[in-house]
Amino acid sequence: MTASRRSDGIDPAARSRARRRAVQALYAWELGGNAMRKVIDDFRGEQDMQIADLEYFEDLLRGVEAHCKELDAGLVPFVDRDIERVDPIERAVLRLAAYELKYRLDVPYRVVLNEAVEVTKRFGSEQGHTYVNGVLDKLAGIARAAEKRG
Repeated sequence: MTASRRSDGIDPAARSRARRRAVQALYAWELGGNAMRKVIDDFRGEQDMQIADLEYFEDLLRGVEAHCKELDAGLVPFVDRDIERVDPIERAVLRLAAYELKYRLDVPYRVVLNEAVEVTKRFGSEQGHTYVNGVLDKLAGIARAAEKRG
C-alpha cells in the first residue's frame, strides 16, 4: 500500500488519473465513433494507464456509455444550450461527473465537482471550468440533495 492510499484502499491520485483518462476516452469515443470496448482497449494499452485506477476508469466509461441518454436528460435543465452544442470536452466532463453523482454514491459530491473542474481546467476551454462548475453544482443540488444539505 502506498502512502497516498486511504484506509479503505482507494488511491485518490490514481482515481484522479483515471478520471482524466476517462474524459479523454469519452472524447475519443464520441468523436471517433468506435465501440467503447475498443476505446477501453486502446487506452489500456497506453503506458501511463499503469498509474491510473483501471477498474474505476472502466466503470466510468461503461457507466457513461450505458446511461448516456439518461445522463444527458438530467443535464438538460442546467445547460444553456442543446447538450450536443456544449464543447466536446466539457460535455465529456459533464457526463462523467453526472454518472459519478448519480451512480457512485461512494464518492462525495464535492470530490466529483472538484475533479470535474480540475480536469476541465486541464483539457477544456479557457473558462470552461466555470461553466462545468455551475452546471454540476445545480445537478448536485438535485442528485445529492441530502448530502449537499448536510
